[in-house]
Amino acid sequence: MDKLKITVGEHGYVLLKDWMGTDLSPVNDAKVSFDKESTVMGDREKRLLTYLADHQHTSPFRHSMLKFEVYAPLMVARQWWKHVIGCEHGEGYDRMTAWNESSRRYITEEPTFLIPKAHEWRSVPENRKQGSGDNLDPSIGGKYSEALHKHVAESLKLYEQALEDQICPEQARLFLPAYGLYVRWVWTGSLQAVSHFLKLRLDDGAQKEIRDFAEAVEALTKEKFPLALEALLNA
Repeated sequence: MDKLKITVGEHGYVLLKDWMGTDLSPVNDAKVSFDKESTVMGDREKRLLTYLADHQHTSPFRHSMLKFEVYAPLMVARQWWKHVIGCEHGEGYDRMTAWNESSRRYITEEPTFLIPKAHEWRSVPENRKQGSGDNLDPSIGGKYSEALHKHVAESLKLYEQALEDQICPEQARLFLPAYGLYVRWVWTGSLQAVSHFLKLRLDDGAQKEIRDFAEAVEALTKEKFPLALEALLNA
């Protein structure tokens, strides 16, 4: 498997397409105030990373960037998109983000859908704030896996028929079940923006589907910024 690409579930993936900076970058971007620069990551540099993160001196972490390509269900993409909006307003403010998504207005690549297996359907939780509870008995889940398969098959049939009848792709897509449909996008964010995303989406209370993708983002980010990310996540 590509060291910079992690498969998530049956169809999804996270690919680290590009990045800028190293663990030393936030250190030196902070030291510029004193016209200083470090060439190696020593104990003093590690302590500085921890200090910056612990005291919310986050601007030095905004100069280091990561660019991901993600293929995930639409329900994951729309939760993820909130972090782009959130970076413009409110907590975690950081304008260093960008998002570009594939569009079925223009492309007609083969639709792919998330269909949970019989043992993957989750129950309604006692605490409604958690989103879902324990997994249901497969005898119940199996019924809905089969029903969803049929629903998707019928929707695909209508979608393909509409295209054959020369209905434009941007309207034909109305026949596709939305939330389980996989979409592809490129997300670029500063190291601070990525860590803010991870703090929220790695939490036990986050929806499992997006938490699985967040774990892949964390692993790929650690490949390039292991010490800086640790400092930000532990702050």
